[in-house]
Amino acid sequence: MANRKASGGDTTPAGNLDEARLHGVIGYQIAQASIATLGVFHRLVGEPLGLRPVEFTILVLIKENPGGTAARLARALAVTAPNIKLWLERLEGRMLIRREASASDRRTQHIHVTEEGRQIAESATQRLIEGERLAFSHLSNGERAILIELLHKVARKRDETS
Repeated sequence: MANRKASGGDTTPAGNLDEARLHGVIGYQIAQASIATLGVFHRLVGEPLGLRPVEFTILVLIKENPGGTAARLARALAVTAPNIKLWLERLEGRMLIRREASASDRRTQHIHVTEEGRQIAESATQRLIEGERLAFSHLSNGERAILIELLHKVARKRDETS
């Protein structure tokens, strides 16, 4: 047991606690990894650009999918309609997005980024890509690609496991 802890085997990344059976739990490992990725996010995007992770995600999804609806965003992020409404109001208040009533159904609003929103989304994304590449340089390009693909594969099973 001492050799395993000394080599960083099945111990927590910080605190050197024995993970025991948690080591094989995907959710636990994702949570541990998110501590590291959120640190990069806060340093490079959160503090300098004043964005929370969910705001960044929503902003980029709107930029990449112009004209979408709040309902579609809520489904994509597995959040309630009231929650997505609050986040959209925050982004709209910062003039990063705008909502336009649908021509065919006035109850539906289509969401677009503003020019400032587009610039911030692009800058934040670039900062994260470069920052993660540096922070996780111990991963080869192949390992990074595999990790991203595997995490995406886990995420795509969301509907079946809920």
